[in-house]
Amino acid sequence: MAAFTVAEERAIRLKFDLTIVPMVTILYMCCAIDRANIGNARIEGMAEDLDLIGYRYNIVLSIFFIIYMSVEVPSNVILKRVGPRYYIPGLVFCFGLVSLCTAFVQSYAGLAVSRAILGIFEGGAMPATAFFLSCYFRKAELFFRMSIFIASSALASSFGGLLAVALSHIPAWGASSTIIERWRNIFFMEGLVTMLIAIASSFFMPQTPGTWKYLTLRQRHIAAARIQQEINTNPQEKVTWRHVRQGIFNIHTNVCAWCFFCTNSAVQGMGAFIPTILKQFGWTSTEAQLYSVPPYVVACAFTIALGYVSDKTNRRGIFMLGALVFSITGYGILRFSEEIHAKYTAVFLAAMGIFAASSGFISWGINNTGHPAVAAVVGGYIVSIGSIGGVLSTWTYLSTDSPNFHIGHTINFSLQLFCFCLTAFGIAHCYFENKMRDAGKRDIHFQGLPQEEVRQLGHKSPTFRYML
Repeated sequence: MAAFTVAEERAIRLKFDLTIVPMVTILYMCCAIDRANIGNARIEGMAEDLDLIGYRYNIVLSIFFIIYMSVEVPSNVILKRVGPRYYIPGLVFCFGLVSLCTAFVQSYAGLAVSRAILGIFEGGAMPATAFFLSCYFRKAELFFRMSIFIASSALASSFGGLLAVALSHIPAWGASSTIIERWRNIFFMEGLVTMLIAIASSFFMPQTPGTWKYLTLRQRHIAAARIQQEINTNPQEKVTWRHVRQGIFNIHTNVCAWCFFCTNSAVQGMGAFIPTILKQFGWTSTEAQLYSVPPYVVACAFTIALGYVSDKTNRRGIFMLGALVFSITGYGILRFSEEIHAKYTAVFLAAMGIFAASSGFISWGINNTGHPAVAAVVGGYIVSIGSIGGVLSTWTYLSTDSPNFHIGHTINFSLQLFCFCLTAFGIAHCYFENKMRDAGKRDIHFQGLPQEEVRQLGHKSPTFRYML
């Protein structure tokens, strides 16, 4: 493997930061907007038009997440086999099309079907993007880039509130049989823009670091070599059942997965219900949409800043604990305070903690796999477990619990406390394993194995060290 300089590597990383990271960030923003716009549409007349009485709204949300979580691991396996160039833009185009078509639904049943189909395509977007970035950035570079694309969902939610206000006021248009107005404009316009962005991205999306046409021949070599140098295995290796077992039956993977379950439940609940929660503060629909924007903007900035510091210090767990202090405090205030201004401040704290921690747990899990094929499985698995939290989130805030939503806030407060304890266990596990390997107490795994088998051990290899 030919040598390359730090300056050459830095130049390639900068090119990725200026091209690939913004591209996947925009794509994931589209995903977040198309997923969360149902919360905005609900208070803009959708609930009345489609007769979403009782628990129908919650059922529709649950259908989406059940389908969503069932496709994440299979989607990443397909991605590993066919490559990202057309697969990721294809996912984005399809869920944009489904969002656009949602503007034409006329019943509760039609909405349920559209959300189920949306889950099929959106389910692969987050794990695909996370794995895609892990193929272009080293371990110590990943969280910052991951935090940018995760933070984009917070930014998208803030835009979602503003867009909902603007789009819902577009004058009625369309055929006499299907008038597009109010909440229907939200789905139609946002879906159309998503489709156009997906088409454009397919012209720029790379297939592999070593084949991207926007790099010189030497840069392509360096881009591929620097990742292979770190993982010491073939990055193009196909996923096998061995990789699936190695990824799923891993203590650290499951710590990250169930921590992501806790934070993602809160993230998805906030996206689906924050306009409704804020409206119960006594604000109008428009005011609730607008007041939902600042917490997301602050959460976006905080998530990116935390990712930057985490990569600079090459640490993960301690920053997750710090982020969770914010979410624990936020949900504690929402649950136990009755003062409107305090509760609105708490929304800021909760959003900062849950978005920052969510991005950290995904990157922490992928960082500690030791093999790119295993990383593809782990990315999908973590998001799949997290999507169970998405299903839970659809039942945390019920109309029977309004206006204070004590049950919902209690559930999320408890989940954040549990997540804090589980994260502390994860740090202790990584520290203990690294200490055992430093002392040579895991060298038994080397005995009698050829070099290729040693490389296949991944996180079980005595030479592998967990990122704390």
